[in-house]
Amino acid sequence: MDDNNLLSLDGRRFVMVSSTASAVDPDGPTEFAYRESDGLVWGDYTGDTVVTGRFVGIRDGDRIELTYVHLLRNGERASGRSGSRIEPLADGRLRLVEEFQFAGEDTVHVSVCAEVA
Repeated sequence: MDDNNLLSLDGRRFVMVSSTASAVDPDGPTEFAYRESDGLVWGDYTGDTVVTGRFVGIRDGDRIELTYVHLLRNGERASGRSGSRIEPLADGRLRLVEEFQFAGEDTVHVSVCAEVA
C-alpha cells in the first residue's frame, strides 16, 4: 500500500478536540465521517451543538479545501469554508488542523480534530 492510500480519508471518523469558535464537550464532541475518492472529499457531522452538517470539497496532497453547512441545536443555520492540513500521528491515526470562516464573517477560527481509533 502506498502512502496516499495510507492517508486516505475514506471511511475515517474524527472528533473535534479543540476549537476557537466554541467550547468542545469532551463527552459529546462533534464527530465527522469522511469519504474520499479521486481527490473529492465529502461527508457529514453531528455533535454537541450541531444537529446535522454536510461538507464537500477537494484534496490536494495533505491539504483539504471544503465548503460546509449545518443546522445548530438552537435552530440557526451556519455555513462557510475551511482549509485543513492532514497530519499523521505516531500511532497511525490522523489529525486535521483546520482554519475555517463562517459565511459573512471576517474572523478565522481554528479547530483540531483527531481520528477515532
